[in-house]
Amino acid sequence: MHSFGLNVSKRMILMIPSVLPTYNRAPLQFVKGEGAWLIEADGRRFLDLGAGIAVNALGHAHPALVEALTSQAQNLWHVSNLYQIPQQQALADKLVETTFADTVFFTNSGTESCELAVKMARKYFYDKGQPDRVEIITFEGSFHGRSSAGIAAAGSEKMTKGFGPLLPGFVHLPWNDHDAVAAAINDKTAAILIEPVQGEGGIRPLPDTCMKGLRDLCDEHGILLILDEVQCGVGRTGKLFAHEWAGITPDIMMVAKGIGGGFPLGAVLATEDAASGMTAGTHGSTYGGNPLGCAVGCAVMDAVADPDFLAEVNRKAGLLRQKLEGLVASHPEVFEEVRGSGLMLGLKCKAVNIDVVNAGYDNEVVTVPAADNVIRLLPPLNLTDEDIAEALQRLEKAAKQVAAA
Repeated sequence: MHSFGLNVSKRMILMIPSVLPTYNRAPLQFVKGEGAWLIEADGRRFLDLGAGIAVNALGHAHPALVEALTSQAQNLWHVSNLYQIPQQQALADKLVETTFADTVFFTNSGTESCELAVKMARKYFYDKGQPDRVEIITFEGSFHGRSSAGIAAAGSEKMTKGFGPLLPGFVHLPWNDHDAVAAAINDKTAAILIEPVQGEGGIRPLPDTCMKGLRDLCDEHGILLILDEVQCGVGRTGKLFAHEWAGITPDIMMVAKGIGGGFPLGAVLATEDAASGMTAGTHGSTYGGNPLGCAVGCAVMDAVADPDFLAEVNRKAGLLRQKLEGLVASHPEVFEEVRGSGLMLGLKCKAVNIDVVNAGYDNEVVTVPAADNVIRLLPPLNLTDEDIAEALQRLEKAAKQVAAA
């Protein structure tokens, strides 16, 4: 009783919340999910066009994912990477079979994938006898996670202010400026790191010709191409991975979010050559590739890598985009344009984007803000045509609310 009293007194005195206040959270408490729908504690049903920021690739409570997780949970949760993990091997085999990669390292998040990608590129050149090749070219508007390497790679004041000294070795260039990239490559350059579609940066797809140009530059100068497909990968753009639209392959690729369908899981995929420096003892993870995460990841891959599934993603993406173009045309005072690829879409706003997001909440539809005054639409890849129709009705109401304010 005495201890309990002290705890109550402490909470009454403290000004800081028990959850560190690094987010401006919406006043919503979702307690259940069903497909593309979220149920608030008060019973309201919200259409989820955010999917946990492109994480819930198969929506909420997908039967195959629930079965994979619960079945594995009844057998084995964790052993560490000191031992063989059959589920990890199975998922690695699926990824190697369906992508450019020869090898995979599993992480728990996109941030961790960024850390390894940076290490892998630098170790590659160190082992090649070029230890001064440490610089990695990155781009304005990028987002590569919140770790020391991730914020240094992004380089924006929003990400880095107050967190110095920053990890050196990153060269920041304008978005979509091929001449600037060509001019920046020198004998210290190790790699180019880029998102095929910027997410946090405002849903900005890199044109296929530019992606091909980056691949050509890397080949010409003998440097590595690292793709961050944490947000745009795993079927999000209508291909299994977004770079496939350009007909190129990277040397290293960061993956997370959708690969776990809502369970924390990430990966770094690489060619045998790019990964050649990562020998025993050079990297590790206690939780990465655990049986639970990889069991779910296998179920995600079984669904998303199916060509028929991806064809449906493209069909639904076309339908949603067509309807969004109509929404923009009907409300030119609220919206400027639709941008993006597949089911990774953005509405560039004339009104303040946060006002549009909040009006969406009022009309029980979830969207996600981004830079450049954009709201992101990142729905589950398996949402239905009926979900799309309902989404547009609710977005229409939100737009009218913003216009009338």
